[in-house]
Amino acid sequence: MTIWPTEREYLAETDAFDTVDMTINVGPAHPATHGVFRMILTVDGEMVVDCEPVIGYLHRGLEKLTENADYRQAMGWWDRTDYLAGMSCEMAYCMAVEKLGGIEVPERAEYIRVMMAELSRIASHLIAVGSFGQDVGSFGTSFTYAWRERERIYDFFEEVAGDRMFPTYLRPGGLQMDLPENYEPRLRWLINSIRQGIDDLDGLLTGNEIFVERCRGLSPVTTERAINLGLTGPMIRATGYRWDIRRAVPYSVYDQLDFEIPIGNGTGDVLDRYLVRMAEMYQSTLIVEQCIEKLPGGLVLNPDLPKTLRIDDAECYIRTEGTKGEYSVYGMARGGNKPYRMKLRSPSFCNLSALKELVVGHYVADAVIILGSLDIVLGEVDK
Repeated sequence: MTIWPTEREYLAETDAFDTVDMTINVGPAHPATHGVFRMILTVDGEMVVDCEPVIGYLHRGLEKLTENADYRQAMGWWDRTDYLAGMSCEMAYCMAVEKLGGIEVPERAEYIRVMMAELSRIASHLIAVGSFGQDVGSFGTSFTYAWRERERIYDFFEEVAGDRMFPTYLRPGGLQMDLPENYEPRLRWLINSIRQGIDDLDGLLTGNEIFVERCRGLSPVTTERAINLGLTGPMIRATGYRWDIRRAVPYSVYDQLDFEIPIGNGTGDVLDRYLVRMAEMYQSTLIVEQCIEKLPGGLVLNPDLPKTLRIDDAECYIRTEGTKGEYSVYGMARGGNKPYRMKLRSPSFCNLSALKELVVGHYVADAVIILGSLDIVLGEVDK
């Protein structure tokens, strides 16, 4: 005689094998996250089914502060956007002010600006790669190698500008001061040290089969989808698309320099993003060496600038290749010594907008790795 289970008994038996979506809060003070950022994951078992990025913890009102400050006074706030590459941020802001005011920059200052911007790129990528090794797991030494070289770059910044992380070295029309007398042997030693540090990281990470297999094929993005998502910088170059503002829309003296634009193998996965950043550091060292060889003499600041800079009605949009992607500035002047509007196009904000699509469908254990491959900095996300 067959005894059929009751409806309640049947449901109790089947529900025991079902999973229930669970919400996991990652951040804002989680040690594995990059900055004051919160990521709300909805998971089904070990699989991410939804992701909500939460930003705003570091918002300081950069754009509004700039509108209420003298053109020169605002410099200190802009190098706190991408605070891992302050010189690069200063360059974009100064270019916007110079475009608004029709201000010329001495050629010597342009070459020095490029040197500082590329050293900033290396410093930023070092932290990106070093911390990424920790995100993947069991590669804590990568951060030690990266930090060592980054500190040597910051030591040089301190010798040049008097400050390490927020140098405020650039000025509309040029630079605060010229390079120190011993800059050439100092820079050449620094470049050799950086290359050795990159080689150390390359051997530790790229030469590790576990690291490579953990990243290969994870969170791939096609070129078409990357463009639609607004991804720039290493994120889009990892898809195999050779897009770099320094080549596509040359500025400063980049058109006088010879360098390659590294790209990925076309999959646009986490491994490609890592490899592109590694290759870009090598290229940046070549750019710095060329600037040393071609550095002309002369002034580093336009001598015709007035003590108080006033700009009549003007409007501009300046595009630069920041460390995270297209770091661009839209500026407006309406007379007086303060900008009417200064709008920042921050690459980390645009790249972060794709996080949900990149994370959903992957395991929880891979979520932080995917986040690390974006290399966000919250200073320019929240502004």
